[in-house]
Amino acid sequence: MVSVEELRELPTEERAELLRALIALGDEDPLELPRYRRRRGLVLVFLVACCAWLIPWTVVLGLTLPQHYTSGQWSAAWIGFDAALTAAFAFTAFAVWRRLQMAILGQLVTGTLLVCDAWFDVMLSWGSGEFPVSVATALLGELPLAVLFFMGARTLVLTTVRALWVREGRTGPVPRLREVRLFAVEERPGSVGGGG
Repeated sequence: MVSVEELRELPTEERAELLRALIALGDEDPLELPRYRRRRGLVLVFLVACCAWLIPWTVVLGLTLPQHYTSGQWSAAWIGFDAALTAAFAFTAFAVWRRLQMAILGQLVTGTLLVCDAWFDVMLSWGSGEFPVSVATALLGELPLAVLFFMGARTLVLTTVRALWVREGRTGPVPRLREVRLFAVEERPGSVGGGG
């Protein structure tokens, strides 16, 4: 068995190589396990089926929905949506405060809700006196905030990858985000370079 003192005496490159070798010994890709491989296949089939269903469904809605519609639950829908948006902001703030990886999910959800809020505000006020205010609110408030949340999520993912890259003792450029596999920091074999 090698002592800590002997490890400290090794050159940095050798320590890094040893670290990578030790990680590789116990580094199994969970998605290669038979039960997860089967689940992954089912998830992919389900997602493709959802896309195949939603495309014609969207066309049917475009052709059949009425031009004008009166809703009895209008205020409940908007209050519920704004409550969900508030909860997403609060969850994201908590996750960032606690330095949790869940901050990435919180930012993605909050950004998505902000885009939805802008879309529905603008579309549902179309042709009314509230339309200019809805457009201004979307362009100056909701959409820029959404972009900030999406960029924040991307930054956290990239920072996590960089930290793992360095902690594994790797040198050279960090792989781009689109080249990083689930459960591994290494690039995909034969991946093409490009923007992260």
